[in-house]
Amino acid sequence: MASDPRVDGPAMQRIAAHIADVGGIPVRRALPTRERRMVGAWCFLDHAGPVDYPAGGGVRVGPHPHTGLQTFTWMIEGEILHSDSLGNRQWIRPGQVNVMTAGHGISHAEESPGDRAGRNQLVQLWIALPDAERERAPMFQHCPELPHIERDGFDITLLVGDWLGATSPAQVFSPLLGADLRANAAAATTLPLRSGFEHAVVCLEGEIRVEGEALVPGTLLYLGTGREGVRIETDVAARLLLVGGEPFGEDVLLWWNFVARTADEMAQATNDWNHGERFGEVRGTRLPRLVAPDVAGLHLRSQSPDQGAST
Repeated sequence: MASDPRVDGPAMQRIAAHIADVGGIPVRRALPTRERRMVGAWCFLDHAGPVDYPAGGGVRVGPHPHTGLQTFTWMIEGEILHSDSLGNRQWIRPGQVNVMTAGHGISHAEESPGDRAGRNQLVQLWIALPDAERERAPMFQHCPELPHIERDGFDITLLVGDWLGATSPAQVFSPLLGADLRANAAAATTLPLRSGFEHAVVCLEGEIRVEGEALVPGTLLYLGTGREGVRIETDVAARLLLVGGEPFGEDVLLWWNFVARTADEMAQATNDWNHGERFGEVRGTRLPRLVAPDVAGLHLRSQSPDQGAST
């Protein structure tokens, strides 16, 4: 997919999320869409749940590969076990972030506790790695504690970047911002933004107004570039996600679980995974290994937002 044309100035573009299913959990996929593929280096955004599940249910995503990206998981409710080909086995719980840097190639699996019923809500994002970093060695980072800022009735968790006098420990390779804003009752604030970034917001719970525009879950509001600040208001308990970053400036191709630059790179990654090469082995899970779909003809088409991607 080609990168989106830069918007030189503020925008108010409403984009409906697509409904998908990932590992047994319903999700609202806000990126990529036909209207907008990226916000900064953010190239994928799923809001999963909230959903209750019975014992033996929940997230069940078997071993699968990634290249050229970072997976970024923000856990709101529930817990999920991450296992990867580097040997990491890490539970992620509410208020925590996992960042997995795929680089040249990594594989992982994700699963909910199988012995009891539960409830899940999370945001899964992908970050496209810039050309200078996309072949780096894979790595994994668990962030159990993140900065919290109280502001005008909002509890703000800084997920990525430097903002409001705080710095997130999450390691990324492009200038980015990610923040979760939660209000338990009516609240209103004006937040500073970097004018060189493009930004977008997604309502996760309740109803919010962004620059007077009402939002409920299921819609991404793209704000463009050139903003020095943004007004956010709610009359009820609500939660939203704010993402931003420098416009990426590189054309990227996204297919299944891979981010690359050419169809040949995609075909090679698919072949390597399906033949048990390059991506290592995920130990400690009984979930079946996923098979990469055929990429024949990929060079003739861009990804449809309905073509699935696992987490």
